[in-house]
Amino acid sequence: MLKRLAVYCGARAGQDPSFMEMATDFGHQMAEHDVALVYGGGRFGLMGAVADAVLEAGGQAHGVITEELANRGTSHPDLASLEIVDDMNTRKNQMMEMADGLLALPGGLGTLEEVSEAFSWTALGDNAKPVALYNYRNFYQPLKDMLATMEMTGFTEPPYVNAIKFATNFDEVADFMNHYQAPAIRTYE
Repeated sequence: MLKRLAVYCGARAGQDPSFMEMATDFGHQMAEHDVALVYGGGRFGLMGAVADAVLEAGGQAHGVITEELANRGTSHPDLASLEIVDDMNTRKNQMMEMADGLLALPGGLGTLEEVSEAFSWTALGDNAKPVALYNYRNFYQPLKDMLATMEMTGFTEPPYVNAIKFATNFDEVADFMNHYQAPAIRTYE
C-alpha cells in the first residue's frame, strides 16, 4: 500500500505557471489520500510547491538534502523531518529507501537523472519499487518514445519498459503503485 511517495521534480518553476498549479494540486491530492511526501527537501520551484501543498492540506513531508544545498539556503523550513546527507548518491538512496514508490513530476536534468536511475535499477534487480512519470501536458512523451525505440531496437526488454508507468493523474499513479509487481530480474545467458 502506498504510504510514502518519493517525488522527483524541478527546483525551478518553469515558464508556464500551470506547472506550479499542477504540482500544488498533486501535493493536495497526496495529503488527501494520506500519502506522505519524500523529496529532495527544497523550498523552490515544483519541489517547494509540492511540499507546501502537502503541508497546507495537513499531510507530512520528509526531505533529504545534501549538505551543499542546505548550506546554500535551499532547505524547506517546515518539514516533518529533514535529513542532511553528504552527497547526491546518498540522497537518492535514502529517498528510495524511505518511499514505497517513486514518481517524477516535470523537472530538469536532476529529475531526469534521478528517475532514470530508478528505472534502470529495476532492470538490474536493485529496485523492486514502482516507478512512474507524471506526464503532465505530455512533458515526458519524448522519453516514452525513446524507451519504445530502445525496446524496438533490442536494447531493453518489454518487461522493463512496461514496468514504467506514464500517468496523467494521481489516481493512475496510486492504482499502479498499489498493484505493482516488479519484473523478474534480468538474466544473462
